[in-house]
Amino acid sequence: MKGRLKINDDLVKYLSGGLVDFSKYDVDLQHLTPFQQAVLNEVRKIPYGKTITYAELAERVRRPNAVRAVGNALGKNPAPLVIPCHRVVAKNGPGGFSFGAKAKERLLNLESPSWRVSSTSARRRSPR
Repeated sequence: MKGRLKINDDLVKYLSGGLVDFSKYDVDLQHLTPFQQAVLNEVRKIPYGKTITYAELAERVRRPNAVRAVGNALGKNPAPLVIPCHRVVAKNGPGGFSFGAKAKERLLNLESPSWRVSSTSARRRSPR
């Protein structure tokens, strides 16, 4: 029960705008294919406040022609905030998300209010 309270506290902190390291939580991915596991494990490496494109994620898992399969694997994510699949975006916008596009945009804005997709697929901040 104690571990459950800790993740609940971390979720509240994160959704309130606090920086939380979710990498300390294990997520059981055994029910997924090795490819899906590789995709989700790679997503865990995307830092807070950064984004990559689906195509870049496909390259990172050494399957550059599997962009659609990467998207499908993200749809199998059993823990969407712990495994931050919202940080994977389309080339021209946020892309899909299991809780809907508006929820994805809210999470992206929570982490970086000036997020946008760039040609290098890294998130850039607007000049101040």
